[in-house]
Amino acid sequence: MYKIKKQIKLYVEAQYASSPPRGWNSYDSFSWTISEKEFLDSAQFISDRLLSSGYEYVVVDYLWYRRKVEGADADSSGFDVIDEWGRMVPDPDRWPSSVNGNGFTEVANKVHSMGLKFGIHVMSGISTQAVNANTLILDTKTGEAFEEGRKKWTAQDIGIKERPCSWMPHGFMSVNTTARAGAAFLRSLYTQYAEWGVDLVKHDCVFGGDLDIDEISVVSEVLKQLDHPILYSLSPGTRATPAMAKDVSGLVNMYRITGDDWDSWENLVPHFDVSRDFAAANMIGATGLKGKSWPDLDMLPLGWLTDPESNEGPHRTTNLTPDEQKSQVTLWSMAKSPLMFGGDVRNLDNATYDLITNEIVLEINSFSSNNMEACFPYVTNGARSWIATGRDGEVYLAFFNVNTDQREITAMTSDMAKVLPGKNLSSCLCHELWSGRDCGVLKQSLSKAVASHGCELFIMFCS
Repeated sequence: MYKIKKQIKLYVEAQYASSPPRGWNSYDSFSWTISEKEFLDSAQFISDRLLSSGYEYVVVDYLWYRRKVEGADADSSGFDVIDEWGRMVPDPDRWPSSVNGNGFTEVANKVHSMGLKFGIHVMSGISTQAVNANTLILDTKTGEAFEEGRKKWTAQDIGIKERPCSWMPHGFMSVNTTARAGAAFLRSLYTQYAEWGVDLVKHDCVFGGDLDIDEISVVSEVLKQLDHPILYSLSPGTRATPAMAKDVSGLVNMYRITGDDWDSWENLVPHFDVSRDFAAANMIGATGLKGKSWPDLDMLPLGWLTDPESNEGPHRTTNLTPDEQKSQVTLWSMAKSPLMFGGDVRNLDNATYDLITNEIVLEINSFSSNNMEACFPYVTNGARSWIATGRDGEVYLAFFNVNTDQREITAMTSDMAKVLPGKNLSSCLCHELWSGRDCGVLKQSLSKAVASHGCELFIMFCS
């Protein structure tokens, strides 16, 4: 059997997303209920088992400031912990090291000591709870309450009640960024995150259907001025378009282009069209905040999970079949989406581990180029095909079968050459990744029967 002899270089994530960021996010396995111990235990597993494969960021997803008590859920009101300036701080019952104004400092320090980077999910604007309490606004330049026009500005002066977050209307609302007090409030938030040692911020309810280019712009400018580098991510991306992304990609490092992705084939299928459109618009690896930006297809809901908007931790295995899981990981790699694993890493099974650490998949995700859906005229009826080139001259070709039955998928070498001008594909040595089969020397075409919901990923070395 032909063996791939090229050396796979280890992925090393640079600051400001020179390649698609990679890591773990707590949402798919813990929803909002994760505790400090659970998070740090998970981080240690990632450091021990996944860091060597480039999984560098560990991210606490939403509502880390919400008290886990009866009545509290994803859109409840009045259960959050805020400071005197209306800023969210960790729930001390779940995050005991946050007491006495420490916030996430100790957690970030421990994460950094593991060789990892620390991220948090934050919401748009200001919390309804802060507006109801009419808290003062911190001026980070003076360390005192923000004053202008001989008045001390408050949360009620900047909160826009007519613009609540669409999916958390009781929790957060936009702020008036045209007012200097509104910008000062946002600056106080992100300055505090930097002081805590946060390395990534996942900013929600400002993109897609909730687009707030003004808030994104203010936050991006604040991040530029901070001494501590923070990767800037936008979420979610319901109704996101390439035209919309062109307006924000230079301000951020990654941005969701789909709604929440959960573990069902029906949920996965729309990602084929979305990823195709963003690739065709040349958005993959476009200029971003102090580096590059990446369209984000959302987390990988593999392994041991919880349920959407659940109030409990991981308790079930993914609903995706093995073929569907391979299809998802292959599409994410060919589209160069950030890879954020969502399963419970404390219970990481061998099959899932092998899937998300596959060296070829990670090589494609980090270092391939010319990534696009190859819309060959004869690849129809639920078949999809992606193509890309490797940094050492290889060609990657992926077949996907979206149908409920097996389908034969073919690609002509003449058509592949049309989408990869300058490539000589007349005589290529071919290998299929997932089966480990050698395909021999490719002549005029490559044809394969692909299982329902399955994929084939070919690596071709051409003279």
